[in-house]
Amino acid sequence: MSEEQKNSCVSEEIKPKIKHDWYQTESQVVVTILIKNALSDQVKVQYSERSLSFSCPLPNSDSEYSLELELAHEIIPTMCSYVVSPSKIEIKLRKKEGLRWNQLEGEGTEKKVKAIPQAVIDASGPQQPPQLFRKDWNKIEKDIKKMEEEEKPEGDAALNALFRKIYGEGSDEVRRAMNKSFVESGGTVLSTNWTQVAQDKVEVKPPDGLEFRKWDS
Repeated sequence: MSEEQKNSCVSEEIKPKIKHDWYQTESQVVVTILIKNALSDQVKVQYSERSLSFSCPLPNSDSEYSLELELAHEIIPTMCSYVVSPSKIEIKLRKKEGLRWNQLEGEGTEKKVKAIPQAVIDASGPQQPPQLFRKDWNKIEKDIKKMEEEEKPEGDAALNALFRKIYGEGSDEVRRAMNKSFVESGGTVLSTNWTQVAQDKVEVKPPDGLEFRKWDS
């Protein structure tokens, strides 16, 4: 064996083996190439309707890895993309039709399982972030207010609801009268007449049968 043949054998032995795999979703075929620490600016990917071409220099090596695939079905080249991460390269191929691929390469004979509407294809692009649905807080507030209005409280709850309604819809004088009478009477009097309570302090009026006493300090 010549020296050139020996060097060729050694080169073949130390050449790293690169694995690739693939999976699919309803609208995409994703090809994963297991190359670690690839530089994104050195990765070259080309798409056509029925083919994929990939090449990348291997880190810490003088060799280059390339992959040429004749795809089983058509893709949309302008909507394909790829992502380079520290452990792999992911190539996302947008399906032209919503077919379930039984194989990545060659002539596919699969039946159509679900067609992707053209409007969806036109509106979507590569690596679009998921749509964020915003809550209509004005509508939620109105719904809550409507539910509160429809509820029919009883007993103390009904009385408190009435006081809140009076306070909320009353004038500034009504609010001042309610605040002053409630505070000065220790919560035993609640008046809406500002003229009546404005001049003098509102005295404590305990419920019938009870007596108010001040504790000596």
